[in-house]
Amino acid sequence: MKKLSLVFLCTALLAFTSSLQAKEQHGIAMHGGLKYPPNFTHFDFVNPNAPKGGELKHAVVGTYDTLNPFILKGTAPAQIRAVLFESLLKRVPDEPMSLYGLVAESLEIAPDRSWIIFNINPKAKWNDGSPITAKDVAFSYHTFLEHGTPGQQMYYKKVEKVDILGDRKVKFTFKKIEGKYDAEIPLIIGMMALIAEHDLKGKDFERTGLTPLLSSGPYKVAKVEPGRTIIYKKDPNYWGKDLPVNKGYFNFDTLRFDYYKNATVAFEAFKAGEVDMREESDVGKWAEGYNFPAAKKGLVQCLEIPHQHQVGMQAFVFNTRREPFQDPRVRRALAYAFDSDWLNKTMFHGALTRTTSFFDNTELAAKGLPQGQELALLEPFRKQLQKEVFEQPYTLPTFEKGSRENLKIARDLLKEAGWITKGGKLINEKTGKPFTFEILLNVPENEKVALAFVRNLKPLGIIATVRTIDAAQYENLRVNMNFDMIMHFWGHTMSPGNEQAFYWSSKAADEPGTRNYPGIKSPVIDALCNAITNAKEREDLVAAVKALDRVILWGHYVIPLSHRSKDYVAYWNKIEHPPLGPTGLPDLHTLWAKNGK
Repeated sequence: MKKLSLVFLCTALLAFTSSLQAKEQHGIAMHGGLKYPPNFTHFDFVNPNAPKGGELKHAVVGTYDTLNPFILKGTAPAQIRAVLFESLLKRVPDEPMSLYGLVAESLEIAPDRSWIIFNINPKAKWNDGSPITAKDVAFSYHTFLEHGTPGQQMYYKKVEKVDILGDRKVKFTFKKIEGKYDAEIPLIIGMMALIAEHDLKGKDFERTGLTPLLSSGPYKVAKVEPGRTIIYKKDPNYWGKDLPVNKGYFNFDTLRFDYYKNATVAFEAFKAGEVDMREESDVGKWAEGYNFPAAKKGLVQCLEIPHQHQVGMQAFVFNTRREPFQDPRVRRALAYAFDSDWLNKTMFHGALTRTTSFFDNTELAAKGLPQGQELALLEPFRKQLQKEVFEQPYTLPTFEKGSRENLKIARDLLKEAGWITKGGKLINEKTGKPFTFEILLNVPENEKVALAFVRNLKPLGIIATVRTIDAAQYENLRVNMNFDMIMHFWGHTMSPGNEQAFYWSSKAADEPGTRNYPGIKSPVIDALCNAITNAKEREDLVAAVKALDRVILWGHYVIPLSHRSKDYVAYWNKIEHPPLGPTGLPDLHTLWAKNGK
């Protein structure tokens, strides 16, 4: 009995000591310290004295049919999440993963990250003038836990309980998973969008509709024309306009987003001055299309910005749930057929670089052979992985010497997998079925890349087709993993975390709405996703991400495409921007109108 009492006493003492060690602070970093001190006045990458006023006009290709950006049903308009809905903390782009006080003026966190307390700014208000309270924070959490996207539900299930400690004080306590607390979850909760209890309680949160939810951000919805236009107007009573995290942001009085059926029409609108700026993703168009009169006269500025930021992964994605793509030899064979060199030379003016990592252009990319911590992470799985993971750097086929050698390798791999050629068609040796599949697209501009791939596959006897559908149909098929192959882009931050399980884990493979589009089910990848989540120091995170990157690449779940080493942006000279740095394009909301008009 004395022994049990002593154990209980020690446990209570540890908990009390832990609470004493949690000091009030102005922000939180995933690893290491914060760049900006408690008394900072603005972020380095903004112009804190940017003039206010004017209108910014943007073009969007596609449509929208709901003003609720938090549900899977329907398509929400551009930027509605960013300009209407705030979170407790705000993330900054010039640190890998750091958050500073927004709706929460400060926070307290346990040293082991078992809990976090948010202290809500007494000035924080909804756009109807009512205060944002701890009850609103708890309501937001419970709503997203029950009705949110699969990603939100996956994250928020790691919360043990939410305690309202006062009108402006709320505490989140987290579950211990496999003997550890998830170090990223306090930050994820800090980035959770806030919704008002008195606006939504008792209502169907998952409804679509064109009535905006009550929000607390710098703008309000001023005009709605579904599928054509949405206009946001600055809220003159916005509570947070003078916060250090908002200095230099939200400089335009009006943000207008006009919707167009395709990129060609949107580009013509830009040339005519109906759109103020555009980021150009088509390097062919950049090379040949920006010599129109206004650009020649200097009324339109065209910038090429060399960058050092992440480029993500744009790729053809195999759906391994479908029979032709379940065999990794088949997937690898098709990669040998794709002539990226020809595409780059003939369609993209040689301006693209082949992507060879999901984290290319960053320290997180798996390059060379695994070493040090990365090798130590992979070693326990040696028998479960291809030997190439340990013996060869991941590379992609090139066509500098023509296609003959690559096609021979592709044929050999297909033959090993049970596919033979008869009458010029590739058929399965056992079933006699021909090798056919469909590439599903929602962006017409991607057709030229997909059709080039279709031509590459013909010498192998593979019959591939391309189908381009509207955004709503595409999203429905993609969310439900109902496709053979798609072109998809995975972006990332410099501090990958829980979202990697959402992208690659076995659990995510069977859940509609996740981003595990290839349908990956691998215990090794599951373990590496956990290693990322549990990384205590930056070097631990880098090693775990490199290991994950390497294993996914060698699984041949995608055929990587290419990326730009420069950002291309054009804008009418009524727009001004902060100094450009190695992170490339400035945040849209840090731009301003010349002379505020």
